[in-house]
Amino acid sequence: MSDTENTVLITKDQPMTQPASTISLATQRGRKRRRVLPTTSPKFITGAVIVISIVLFAIIAPIFSQNPRSTDNPALLPPSPEHWLGTTKLGNDMFAQLAIGAQGSLLVGVVAGGIAIVLSLLFGVLAGYLGGWREDTLALLTNVMIVIPGLPLVMVISSFVPQRSWQLVAFVLGITSWAGAAYVLRLQTRSLRTRDYVYASKVAGERSFRVILVEIMPNLLPLLTAQFLFAIIFAILGEAGLSYLGLGPNSSITWGTILNDAQSGQALGRGAWWWFVPPGIMIAMLGAGLSLINFAIDEVINPKLRNAPDAARRVRKAAKTKGVAA
Repeated sequence: MSDTENTVLITKDQPMTQPASTISLATQRGRKRRRVLPTTSPKFITGAVIVISIVLFAIIAPIFSQNPRSTDNPALLPPSPEHWLGTTKLGNDMFAQLAIGAQGSLLVGVVAGGIAIVLSLLFGVLAGYLGGWREDTLALLTNVMIVIPGLPLVMVISSFVPQRSWQLVAFVLGITSWAGAAYVLRLQTRSLRTRDYVYASKVAGERSFRVILVEIMPNLLPLLTAQFLFAIIFAILGEAGLSYLGLGPNSSITWGTILNDAQSGQALGRGAWWWFVPPGIMIAMLGAGLSLINFAIDEVINPKLRNAPDAARRVRKAAKTKGVAA
């Protein structure tokens, strides 16, 4: 048998190792990518259910309720089939006021959070990416806003404005709550601008706007979402506190203005618990739901938080295996 035939036989007998196909590589990459982000999180699911329920209540409930400013009802009625949450001192239906107040509080939170996140992007991401004297200038303004106390400043501004709409309150809360998020975003952007893919985009001649939008912003999305949710929580609680002190919107109904009316109408002394308990519960539930979502996002951002439950379970399992009480 010739050498050529031997070579052919050896080739036929040995299995040929083919390189992995593109589909298998993509599948492996997809699996790795899915392991990075938790597919199911009890915190996120619980928080999303709470927040979505409150949003649906704010949208649907006003359709089936009466005019929240109507005074045709008897005063201080306890909850009944006619008035599910009773009435106020002026005869306003509490269910209708709670539904309209949900719309007002949510609008204040979303608008104030949007203003805060836009300002934090301008002063945080731009400062972290540009560097040099421009970063120093923007960082100086951010540090000044961090030093100035936000809530007292809002109280001073609100006290000088006799007619306060929810738009004005949201604007004031937004411009006084962006500095902390801007500081965090600036540090994160400074870390991202030194990455190889950012340098590659600059060398390729990409404009700064496109580098920020395409290369840096996708990596900041979890952090931006967490900061946005925190700004919404701060705005809703801030509006409730201002309204309770009589410095909130005086031309709109929010959960905070309901609490202020209950305080001025001596609801606690009259035993009208249905006047102040429902808005307090709604504020607490919304804050808890947004906080749970924020905690779930923090676990995505911080690998230590994401891996902490697995590590704790491994420690407990090892302790049980050794016969030691965990």
